This record gives sequence, C-alpha cells and structure tokens, in this order.
Amino acid sequence: MFRLIKRKRRRKITSFRIIILSFFMLIMLGTFLLMLPISSRRGSITAFSDALFTATSATCVTGLVVKDTATYWSVFGQGVIFILIQIGGMGVITIGLTVMRASGMKIGLWHRSTMQESIAAPHIGGMVRFTSFIVKTTVLIELIGAALLFPVFCADFGAAKGLWYSLFHSVSAFCNAGFDLMGTREPFSSLTSYSGNIYVNCIIMLLIVAGGIGFLVWGDIKTYKHRFTRYSLQSKIVLLTTSILIVLPALYFFFNEYGSMDFSERSVSSFFQSVTTRTAGFNTQDLTNMSESGSILMIVLMLIGGSPGSTAGGMKTVTFAVLFMSAITVFSRKRDVQCFKRRISDDTVRNAGAVFFMYLFLFLVSGAVISKFEHIPLVASLFETSSAIGTVGLTLGITTKLRMLSKAILMMLMFFGRVGGLTLIYAALPSSGSKNSRLPLENISIG
Repeated sequence: MFRLIKRKRRRKITSFRIIILSFFMLIMLGTFLLMLPISSRRGSITAFSDALFTATSATCVTGLVVKDTATYWSVFGQGVIFILIQIGGMGVITIGLTVMRASGMKIGLWHRSTMQESIAAPHIGGMVRFTSFIVKTTVLIELIGAALLFPVFCADFGAAKGLWYSLFHSVSAFCNAGFDLMGTREPFSSLTSYSGNIYVNCIIMLLIVAGGIGFLVWGDIKTYKHRFTRYSLQSKIVLLTTSILIVLPALYFFFNEYGSMDFSERSVSSFFQSVTTRTAGFNTQDLTNMSESGSILMIVLMLIGGSPGSTAGGMKTVTFAVLFMSAITVFSRKRDVQCFKRRISDDTVRNAGAVFFMYLFLFLVSGAVISKFEHIPLVASLFETSSAIGTVGLTLGITTKLRMLSKAILMMLMFFGRVGGLTLIYAALPSSGSKNSRLPLENISIG
C-alpha cells in the first residue's frame, strides 16, 4: 500500500514541476540573503518586495532593478546577485546534476529526463556528458571575457575592483542578465559611459551572442567545427535567424536613430542595440531618446529573445523562425513546412503557435493593466512588460517608480519568460494521454 502511494507521488512530481520548483526555491533563497543587513551598503534590512524583485530578476537573468546594483548593494549583496545570475543562466537543474556527479551520486533516468526538458534537448542520451560540457563551456567563455575586459576596468577602477568588475560583467553578459556595476559613476547608467569604447562594446556583444545562441549550438560547433552542413537543423535555424535579427535591426538603428554620431560610434551603437535588445539588457545609449518606431522595434526584438537551451529568455528565435516559415508555406500553398531540405513536424508548428499566443497575450494584457494602474503611456508600459517576459532588462526608466501590483506583474512575467511557457503549462495541466479515437472533421474559413 505504502509503495503504491509513493509511486503515485513520484508520478505527480513531473520534470516540468521540478524545473519550476527549483527556480522558485532559488529565488526564495536569494530573497532571504538579500534581505540580510550584510547585503546592503547601509547595513539595514532590505524590504521583502525589493529583495524579492531583485532575486527574481537575477535568477531569471533579466536585469530589471529597483535598487542600483553598485550603490545600494554591498560586496556580499553583489556576490549573491552574481551567484543567482550564474545559476539562473546555466539552469538550476544543470548545477544540481553537476553537484550530484561530483559527489559520486547515481544519476538515474528521471534526472536525465528532467535535464533534457530544462535545456530543450532533442534526445535524452548523453545528458550527463552534455551537462559537463555546459559547465565547462560557460566557465571557459566567462573567464576569457573577464580576461579581455580586465585591462580596461583595471585602468578605470584599479586592480582589485577592476578584477571584480571584469568577472561580474562577463558573467552578466554571457548569462544575458544585464546587471551592471557602473552605478558608481551614475545610478542606473548601465554601460552608457562606454558608448564610445569600441573594444568594450565588441567584447560585451560577443559574450551576449555566445550565451544567447544556446549550448546545443555550441555542441555542434565543437563537434563539426566549420562544417556547417553537418549541423543539426535546430543549430542551422538558430545561427541563420540570429544573424538576420542582428543585422537588419542594426541597419534600422544606424539610419534612423543614431544620425548625430560619427560613423564608428554610430555603427557600434547600432549593432550593440540590436544585440542587447533581444536578450541582454545592457544599454550604451539613453533609451528615452529613442523614437516611437524604434521603441516598437525593440519591443518585437525583446519578445523574440534568444535561442532554446541558452542563457536567454523570450519566446525564442526558433519559435519565430518556425512561425515565419509556416506563413511562407501557406502563402506558397505547400503542404509541409520546410527548411534546409528538412520537413518540420506539425507538432513543432503547433507548439510554436501556442508559445507565440501565450507570450503575446501576457505581454499585451500585462502592459494594458500596468498602463491603466500607473497612468503611464501604453508604449512605455508595453516596453516594460516585453522586457520582463523576454528576460531582457531594458527599461525606459519607469521600473523604480512602479507600485507593488505592477512589480508583481513584472516578476510573474520574468519567471514565465525564464522557465518557459510550455513548461508552466505542462506542469499545471495533467497529460490527457494518447487517444486513438478522433472527432469528425469539419472545415472552417480562415482569413
């Protein structure tokens, strides 16, 4: 009898629920640590709402903040945020399996299945080995990024502080978090003081892209090197879509937003804005000076986000690409969605449509509610909600002015954007199982 009860409990705790619970528990732990007096520079207890918002933003690698990271939080508090970003970027399940493997614990099929769901891997085979690859790749790229940033930050802040700044911003950029420590120059200024520094801009951009394309793509790069034709279909779609979503928006920003700059700064700022908008949340220019059409473009890019199995959030580049290809298939009156001489399954197209609907619905409804409740322009509100659900972290300067209800909405959106829409749905709704019978078919008109 007791064995039967235990088996039923195990069945209820699905891998999707474990992913959600792990992120939730990490956020709660981070909130507790950030509330401690040692976490603030003033040595006082931080309000629960502010600590919760910061912990949620860091764990969900978003970057929206209500307290300036450099001036409000102590070194201990910054260290807590740093760890939350690192664990949130790689994934709680990834870190958990790494610790289990290091301690010699047995990793069963259930653990491997949970890991597969957490990184959206196509196969369950080789999960333990791939977990090790994720950790090693992350640490290697972040250390290289920190080493490249160190000469600049060392010259600006001194050796000890420069080392901490280099490591913090490298991890924040690779994990697409957008947290920065530049508030010592001007609170909430992000990287605006380095807008003319091409070297720093390029390093940060490379780190953002490296984290945003996903570990599955890095696995193909490691295995097949420059032999692009041997990459998986997902890797090909990710690299092509990412390239398009970097170049085309950069051209728009170059010709329409930054006309007063010289050519080199204009070029770097345009590409930086295109790269950071989809995933990271750093900014080198004052976003309040952006035109309304530029803000709308940024909202679209933030909703798309990064790629599956990456440190980034959003509805993902593959979702956007599948929907685009599905539309092309309809326009050309073909039967199947095709890409790189491969057919994409109908289930994938349906999932992409469901994810797109969820993101669009939550983004619009949340934006409308915040706009009405806070009495702010709708575009500014939608900018904030797209930044939250896309786990980007860019803002038009309204985050610190929002009331508790609006902050709660943003926290919900950040959690949804990082964990993933389908993960939350699958965790909340029981599986209906496979059904052999099908209802009668009847056609309806579309369009």
